[in-house]
Amino acid sequence: MKKRALISVSDKTRLADFAKFLENNDYLLISTGGTFKHLKDAGLNPVQIEEVTEFPEMLDGRVKTLHPKVHGGLLAVRSNEEHMNTVEKHNIGLIDLVVVNLYPFFENVNKEISLEEKVEFIDIGGPSMLRSAAKNFESVTVITDVEDYAKIQQEISENGNTELSTRKYLAGKVFNLTSAYDAAISKMLLDEEFPPYLNASYQKVSDLRYGENPHQKAAYYVSTFESGAMKDFEILGGKELSFNNLRDMDLCWKVVNEFKNEMACCAVKHSTPCGVAVGNSAAETYRKTFDCDPVSIFGGIIGMNFKVDAETATELNKTFLEIVMATDFDADALEILKQKKNLRIIKIKNPVSDRQTWVKIDGGMLVQDCDNAFSDDLKTVTESSPNDEQKAALIFAQRVVKYVKSNAIVVSNGKQALGIGGGQVNRIWAAQQAVERAKEKFSGDLVLASDAFFPFRDVVDFCAENGIKAIIQPGGSVKDQESIDAANEHGIPMMFTGMRHFLH
Repeated sequence: MKKRALISVSDKTRLADFAKFLENNDYLLISTGGTFKHLKDAGLNPVQIEEVTEFPEMLDGRVKTLHPKVHGGLLAVRSNEEHMNTVEKHNIGLIDLVVVNLYPFFENVNKEISLEEKVEFIDIGGPSMLRSAAKNFESVTVITDVEDYAKIQQEISENGNTELSTRKYLAGKVFNLTSAYDAAISKMLLDEEFPPYLNASYQKVSDLRYGENPHQKAAYYVSTFESGAMKDFEILGGKELSFNNLRDMDLCWKVVNEFKNEMACCAVKHSTPCGVAVGNSAAETYRKTFDCDPVSIFGGIIGMNFKVDAETATELNKTFLEIVMATDFDADALEILKQKKNLRIIKIKNPVSDRQTWVKIDGGMLVQDCDNAFSDDLKTVTESSPNDEQKAALIFAQRVVKYVKSNAIVVSNGKQALGIGGGQVNRIWAAQQAVERAKEKFSGDLVLASDAFFPFRDVVDFCAENGIKAIIQPGGSVKDQESIDAANEHGIPMMFTGMRHFLH
């Protein structure tokens, strides 16, 4: 008796060759709609699903495989006598192999189309067949991935059937796919910030050589239902990206996106900004960024929210960099940058779009809104006020400090970070680190921004000793008045934002 294969796919890549192999190995092909036509046009002899169900396709194709003669044939346990008697009584033919891939919901959920149009890309019959076949993997081979055709062909050629271990693996792939598919649909329809269940729907782009360290395995996934700068970028040159590269790229691009109306450049090393500046030209903006920390920038990542020209590319090539990313590159700039064969050149197509951050902890997940806000309620809390130039420098530094690991301090002389201190267990150490670095390269007026309040007056006293001319911090300490009094004693204007920006 012939085995039966049910085939219903949207992606018909290599399908005709695989179906021909099945037919040559004594499988009866059953198919639906466009798949049936594709197989017929390829010279094969499929049977339409209506001949099996004895029921017409209806409701604009919404109902065609949702039928006992399909699911009975998939779910019947071959070793269960009662099951076998039942399918025989109802004239249900067993189905031994299923090839199904789903309506392209992932590909259409982010398109500029109506909700009603998106709903039509939700596959119902496909996941139902896949789940039925996968549950009965003891007897049924279920295929969702074109890349699995070759393995199936090999096993059938060698053994007349697939191996049980293969069928179990393929069943696992089914539930991996359908869970991601359902999660994407849930995200679209529910649109709830913190739903009862946390669904993830990400598709693997590639395995990575390793994770943070060579002994750690890693892979790169992208969201199936969100756009984003780290999803659709274009690699224009250089070697493959690493785990650490991608993490640093994400942070770097978020920093330059803080300055939407200005030319901004950021350098990142080990997930920490080591230089940030805004300027009036591409080359000037990069040079100011480089000047912040010419030592740490070596082997770092550069992000620019503007088109890179030849002059800037020439400057970039003077230093060993892992990655240069920008909104675009002119032809001359690309030619110059490609002289360094290992330099990864990345064109970013999308703005930053993250709305949440997820932090994995052992046995759980912490989920929060992204820190996308900035206070627009700045208050001068001292007797003296910052002048316009100082205020602009303070606001610039405050935008940068948000991306520095806490405790975080940024020292600026305007629209250029000169000293960045972060990741310290107390605030005075971070301040000392940032101020000392800034003074090494600049002797003029400096301002200081802090990601969180001052618990003591020590930071203000240190600022006074080292020529800091203005301070911005969130405030909120029970000892705020102590810091305010210290600032007044030293004649340093200080502003409160009322908004903390911890980055742990």
